[in-house]
Amino acid sequence: MQSTTGNPIYALRDVPGKGKGLVAIEKISKGTRILSEEPIITVPRNKPDSEQLRISICQQVDALSEYQRRAFLSIHNIHVYRNTAEQYLGIVRTNALPIKTNGSEGGIFLEACRINHACDNNAQKNWNGNIKRHTVYVLRDIYKGEEITIYYLGVHKNREARNEALQAKFGFIYLYRLCSLPLEQSQESDRRLDEIYRLEGLIGRGGIEGILSSPLRSLYYIDQQVRLYNKQGSDDAGLPRAFLDAAQIVIANGDLGRGRIFAERAVSGWWTALGGDIMEVIEHGTLAREPSKHKLYGLSMKWRTTVDVAPRGLEPSDFEDWLWKREKPKHPGQLADLRSHATFPGFIDLPDENDVDLDFYESSDMVTYRPRRHWCFLGEIADFATLLRLQMEIKDVNGRKIPLYFYTDGRGSELAPAQVQRGYTVAILYAQRHAFMFCEPGIRHEDPRMIKIFPLSLHELLALNDQVQQFSIELDGIRMCHGCGRKAASLKQCGKCSSFWYCDRACQGAGWTEKGHKANCKLLKDPDLLVLKWDEFDNYIRFPLYAAEDSEV
Repeated sequence: MQSTTGNPIYALRDVPGKGKGLVAIEKISKGTRILSEEPIITVPRNKPDSEQLRISICQQVDALSEYQRRAFLSIHNIHVYRNTAEQYLGIVRTNALPIKTNGSEGGIFLEACRINHACDNNAQKNWNGNIKRHTVYVLRDIYKGEEITIYYLGVHKNREARNEALQAKFGFIYLYRLCSLPLEQSQESDRRLDEIYRLEGLIGRGGIEGILSSPLRSLYYIDQQVRLYNKQGSDDAGLPRAFLDAAQIVIANGDLGRGRIFAERAVSGWWTALGGDIMEVIEHGTLAREPSKHKLYGLSMKWRTTVDVAPRGLEPSDFEDWLWKREKPKHPGQLADLRSHATFPGFIDLPDENDVDLDFYESSDMVTYRPRRHWCFLGEIADFATLLRLQMEIKDVNGRKIPLYFYTDGRGSELAPAQVQRGYTVAILYAQRHAFMFCEPGIRHEDPRMIKIFPLSLHELLALNDQVQQFSIELDGIRMCHGCGRKAASLKQCGKCSSFWYCDRACQGAGWTEKGHKANCKLLKDPDLLVLKWDEFDNYIRFPLYAAEDSEV
């Protein structure tokens, strides 16, 4: 809800420890616009002191009415002054609020400049360039006798950084509510804020290329941001921006259904915090109605949906899982799909060893990190050589060739020569991108327990995976015969690999000779190939997988 009122709903009163401030004299509901104010004085921001600046301020003060001038002089000034011009300048420097979208100017507002700072502010300030006024909206219900507060700083930082900035710019340290929480709660709040800021950098780092090459990873980062915002306080002004980022990512990949929902959430957040007449609401309101008109739409169609694709009748948690494309655990009997880019990523989607990627890692204390799930890199050996150590050129699922260098104790000698063959496929658990000084980025391999080589090409391995996904998976008690393709509940299992199913001996014979199972059966008997439940993470795994599911590295 938003409304303006001609009746006074707040008053200027003494606030213990803060001097004067605005205090509610009745309950003010969330979404109410309590101020829409023009500046009485304007100045360029972040400009050095100059004679022209002082003259301009003095001329503007002289042009004020007597009431305005008295009110201006009563505003707090943290700067020492020797004359009238310095006094005026000090008041402006202490209290000016941003004007224009980019904050290139500052202004003095007789009402808004009276509002005190709080790190858990209950109101939101904003320069509305559409109506050329400074507005203040209520972020959550404010009750009679409660002080109205805004956030003075641009970015929500941790407590130490906030207090340093407040001391330097405004001459005070904030010691109320959020900043006076018990140490453990305060540290948890700081960790959330630091993590939100770090995620912001990860989201923007890849640019358009990241949106198109790793959209699921980018969406995951934003999902984590939103969860942190909701823990910190769901009325945070950064939340609408996060929803807009999510909208742009899914729209760029052709997903109009999710794009519409994310855009609607962004607009709703801005409407509540900043009003329905700001440019963000006007511009992105159109996006929420017609997401296909966004400039990024059509760059990729990998997630193509219609604008009305949203499922109905889901529980809220299930709807959020659908919206954010959160992967659900697979059926316990379902084998891994090697074409899953989340579990078997290409090189470009691997985590960087010098950065903490929250798609792969998690932390309980924001200091130490461990894998949050399993992943395995697959690459085909294109070439190899042994100089000081074994080195390979391998080709990933996207056709990209990268170097693989062995920094194990045996420098790669742990692998039998018969395993190291061109055209064989390397599997590396928990692989990371490494920036070599002497060649292009690749993989630095250090633990022989984290690597295995399969005696077939990556193309053949993926083709075998496709057969397994088609003929080995049970759906509602029904499987498909590998020999004839018939679906039934009473098929017989291959007694050697236990992966494929057949109607009878005739179908098994056809599968063995005509469908290539003779060559694949031995491979499918290898438990390291497909049988691990990759979506169930309790601890690290190593090769051989069947002997190490419960072991630690």
